[in-house]
Amino acid sequence: MLPHTPAPTAILEASLYVDDLDSAEDFYGRILGLERIQRVANRHAFFRCGPSVLLLFNAEETVKPPGNPRLPVPPHGARGPGHVCFAQTREELLLMRARLKKAGVAIEAEFDWPSGARSVYFRDPAGNSVEIAEPHLWAP
Repeated sequence: MLPHTPAPTAILEASLYVDDLDSAEDFYGRILGLERIQRVANRHAFFRCGPSVLLLFNAEETVKPPGNPRLPVPPHGARGPGHVCFAQTREELLLMRARLKKAGVAIEAEFDWPSGARSVYFRDPAGNSVEIAEPHLWAP
Protein backbone atom coordinates (compact mmCIF):
# COMPACT_ATOMS: atom_id res chain seq x y z
CA MET A 1 0.00 0.00 0.00
CA LEU A 2 1.40 3.39 -0.98
CA PRO A 3 1.35 6.16 1.60
CA HIS A 4 -1.11 9.00 1.04
CA THR A 5 0.60 11.96 -0.63
CA PRO A 6 -1.04 15.04 -2.17
CA ALA A 7 -1.00 15.08 -5.98
CA PRO A 8 0.88 17.88 -7.76
CA THR A 9 -1.26 20.99 -8.20
CA ALA A 10 0.27 22.59 -11.29
CA ILE A 11 2.70 22.09 -14.15
CA LEU A 12 5.79 24.13 -13.37
CA GLU A 13 7.47 23.63 -16.72
CA ALA A 14 6.85 21.92 -20.04
CA SER A 15 9.38 21.05 -22.75
CA LEU A 16 9.44 21.07 -26.50
CA TYR A 17 12.34 19.86 -28.61
CA VAL A 18 13.52 21.88 -31.59
CA ASP A 19 16.17 21.53 -34.28
CA ASP A 20 16.89 25.25 -34.76
CA LEU A 21 17.07 27.15 -31.48
CA ASP A 22 17.40 30.56 -33.16
CA SER A 23 14.16 30.08 -35.13
CA ALA A 24 12.37 28.73 -32.06
CA GLU A 25 13.57 31.65 -29.94
CA ASP A 26 12.33 34.13 -32.55
CA PHE A 27 8.96 32.37 -32.82
CA TYR A 28 8.22 32.08 -29.10
CA GLY A 29 9.75 35.45 -28.21
CA ARG A 30 9.00 37.85 -31.06
CA ILE A 31 5.86 36.29 -32.52
CA LEU A 32 4.14 34.85 -29.42
CA GLY A 33 5.55 37.53 -27.11
CA LEU A 34 6.87 35.25 -24.36
CA GLU A 35 9.65 36.63 -22.15
CA ARG A 36 12.95 34.79 -22.58
CA ILE A 37 14.50 34.14 -19.19
CA GLN A 38 17.55 32.11 -20.21
CA ARG A 39 19.50 30.84 -23.17
CA VAL A 40 22.54 28.60 -23.02
CA ALA A 41 24.45 28.47 -26.31
CA ASN A 42 22.78 26.07 -28.75
CA ARG A 43 21.44 23.82 -25.94
CA HIS A 44 18.28 25.53 -24.70
CA ALA A 45 16.16 28.66 -24.35
CA PHE A 46 13.62 29.09 -21.55
CA PHE A 47 10.55 31.35 -21.66
CA ARG A 48 8.20 32.58 -18.94
CA CYS A 49 4.51 31.92 -19.50
CA GLY A 50 2.52 33.24 -16.56
CA PRO A 51 3.57 31.21 -13.51
CA SER A 52 5.01 28.43 -15.72
CA VAL A 53 8.09 28.08 -17.90
CA LEU A 54 8.34 26.73 -21.45
CA LEU A 55 11.65 24.93 -22.01
CA LEU A 56 12.89 24.71 -25.59
CA PHE A 57 15.67 22.17 -25.98
CA ASN A 58 17.91 21.32 -28.89
CA ALA A 59 17.37 17.54 -28.82
CA GLU A 60 20.88 16.89 -30.16
CA GLU A 61 22.36 18.62 -27.10
CA THR A 62 20.11 17.33 -24.31
CA VAL A 63 20.91 13.67 -25.02
CA LYS A 64 24.51 14.39 -23.96
CA PRO A 65 25.54 13.75 -20.33
CA PRO A 66 25.41 16.79 -18.04
CA GLY A 67 28.47 19.01 -18.20
CA ASN A 68 28.05 20.56 -14.75
CA PRO A 69 28.37 18.13 -11.81
CA ARG A 70 26.44 20.58 -9.58
CA LEU A 71 23.41 20.28 -11.93
CA PRO A 72 23.23 16.56 -12.77
CA VAL A 73 20.14 16.75 -15.00
CA PRO A 74 19.82 13.34 -16.69
CA PRO A 75 20.08 13.25 -20.49
CA HIS A 76 16.66 13.50 -22.15
CA GLY A 77 15.00 14.31 -25.41
CA ALA A 78 12.25 13.45 -27.83
CA ARG A 79 11.93 12.98 -31.57
CA GLY A 80 9.04 14.10 -33.71
CA PRO A 81 6.52 16.88 -33.16
CA GLY A 82 5.29 17.59 -29.65
CA HIS A 83 2.34 19.64 -28.47
CA VAL A 84 1.80 22.56 -26.12
CA CYS A 85 -1.36 24.51 -25.39
CA PHE A 86 -1.34 28.09 -24.11
CA ALA A 87 -4.33 29.74 -22.41
CA GLN A 88 -5.87 33.05 -23.47
CA THR A 89 -9.28 34.61 -23.24
CA ARG A 90 -11.31 34.57 -26.46
CA GLU A 91 -10.54 38.25 -27.07
CA GLU A 92 -6.79 37.68 -26.57
CA LEU A 93 -6.91 34.53 -28.69
CA LEU A 94 -8.52 36.38 -31.58
CA LEU A 95 -5.92 39.14 -31.35
CA MET A 96 -3.14 36.52 -31.33
CA ARG A 97 -4.69 34.75 -34.35
CA ALA A 98 -4.52 38.05 -36.27
CA ARG A 99 -0.91 38.55 -35.15
CA LEU A 100 0.02 35.03 -36.26
CA LYS A 101 -1.55 35.55 -39.68
CA LYS A 102 0.25 38.90 -40.06
CA ALA A 103 3.53 37.10 -39.23
CA GLY A 104 2.83 34.50 -41.93
CA VAL A 105 2.03 31.65 -39.54
CA ALA A 106 -0.56 29.30 -41.06
CA ILE A 107 -3.55 28.44 -38.88
CA GLU A 108 -3.94 24.66 -39.05
CA ALA A 109 -7.31 24.38 -37.30
CA GLU A 110 -9.73 26.58 -35.38
CA PHE A 111 -12.96 25.53 -33.70
CA ASP A 112 -15.15 25.60 -30.60
CA TRP A 113 -15.12 22.53 -28.35
CA PRO A 114 -18.38 21.10 -26.90
CA SER A 115 -17.54 23.08 -23.73
CA GLY A 116 -17.73 26.28 -25.79
CA ALA A 117 -13.98 26.94 -25.50
CA ARG A 118 -12.25 28.07 -28.68
CA SER A 119 -8.95 26.55 -29.86
CA VAL A 120 -6.54 27.71 -32.55
CA TYR A 121 -3.80 25.34 -33.77
CA PHE A 122 -0.61 26.17 -35.67
CA ARG A 123 2.98 24.90 -35.96
CA ASP A 124 6.24 26.30 -34.65
CA PRO A 125 9.34 26.28 -36.91
CA ALA A 126 10.30 22.78 -35.62
CA GLY A 127 6.88 21.35 -36.53
CA ASN A 128 5.55 21.19 -32.96
CA SER A 129 1.78 21.53 -32.67
CA VAL A 130 0.98 24.74 -30.79
CA GLU A 131 -2.52 25.44 -29.54
CA ILE A 132 -4.05 28.45 -27.87
CA ALA A 133 -7.32 27.75 -26.08
CA GLU A 134 -9.68 29.46 -23.72
CA PRO A 135 -8.94 28.36 -20.14
CA HIS A 136 -12.40 26.90 -19.56
CA LEU A 137 -11.57 24.12 -22.06
CA TRP A 138 -10.57 21.93 -19.10
CA ALA A 139 -12.83 23.42 -16.42
CA PRO A 140 -14.35 20.72 -14.19
